[in-house]
Amino acid sequence: MTAGLRERKKAATRLALHESAVRLAIEHGAERVTVEAIADDAGVSRRTFSNYFANKEQALLHGDFERMRHLTEALRECPPTVPAWAALTTAADQLYGNLGTLDPGQVQRWRLVREHPALTAQHVNTFAVLEQELSAAIAERVPDPLRARLMAATFLAALRVSLDVWLDAPDSDLATVVRRALASSAAGFAQDL
Repeated sequence: MTAGLRERKKAATRLALHESAVRLAIEHGAERVTVEAIADDAGVSRRTFSNYFANKEQALLHGDFERMRHLTEALRECPPTVPAWAALTTAADQLYGNLGTLDPGQVQRWRLVREHPALTAQHVNTFAVLEQELSAAIAERVPDPLRARLMAATFLAALRVSLDVWLDAPDSDLATVVRRALASSAAGFAQDL
């Protein structure tokens, strides 16, 4: 089902705000970017900005949030007969395998998160929300709520650590680093493989 004109315009505005936030943060430093500057750069009012994001950190991390939502969708699209951890690994492989060669700007965006405490805090909050969504998707396959939540937390931690390790040596292949981390984490969920 295709989105209506209103939904497409909203998505375009949200993306424009995100792109402005990222561009300004890379050019001037995340701590110097203001909500007003982001709104001006995107050609919208401060009030419009507030309709889409609570703060500049959310605007900066919007791309990561969307990527992780797609990962949850990919998990739900995986056949229900596929065990949970295998379905998670397949979803991650789709996400990171489709990234291909990363542009330097993407690498800079990820480094911004590591270098700025406010972004790191927002990143943790974003992942907490996503962990709940991912736990709900896993619970469709794993009836034990503790195990489903633990699996979601472990999976997201493996992705976060993979990215952090990769940023220290970006000449390696990110998808390969993610696969290694997930394989290492799989032992705890061996019965779900």
